[in-house]
Amino acid sequence: MQRSLHLSHPPEQGHPSDVLPMIEDLLNEMAEADDWPITLTMHANLILEELVLNTLTHGDTSGLTEIDLELESKDHSLTIRLTDDGSPFNPLTDAPEPDVTLPLNERPIGGLGVYLVRTMGEELEYRRENDRNHLKLVVRPES
Repeated sequence: MQRSLHLSHPPEQGHPSDVLPMIEDLLNEMAEADDWPITLTMHANLILEELVLNTLTHGDTSGLTEIDLELESKDHSLTIRLTDDGSPFNPLTDAPEPDVTLPLNERPIGGLGVYLVRTMGEELEYRRENDRNHLKLVVRPES
């Protein structure tokens, strides 16, 4: 099963998290149709929430950010392709690795969400092409 979703969020239209119910509905529809294990649904939801909110919050400081999301479910895995017109950002190299051995109250704010994406996703690929960020990753229930 393959699904696509186009998201845009002008800064004057509420909080970026307002788009999350659309993503959650799409994931739940795919999970039910393809009989996903609950862990796949949970991991996919967390990863997409992190990627989309980061893109809408930090992607383009000048105004509207456009995101194209393609989801493909096959053999109890989910391939995510996210393309956006925000500022260049490679989550594989541009986000520092957080020190997860530190107690929570000693850790700096930021970076943990991208760390979770890198930890829970597999086969991550990034490229910048035609002024757009292109990120592809695979989510499996055992990731």
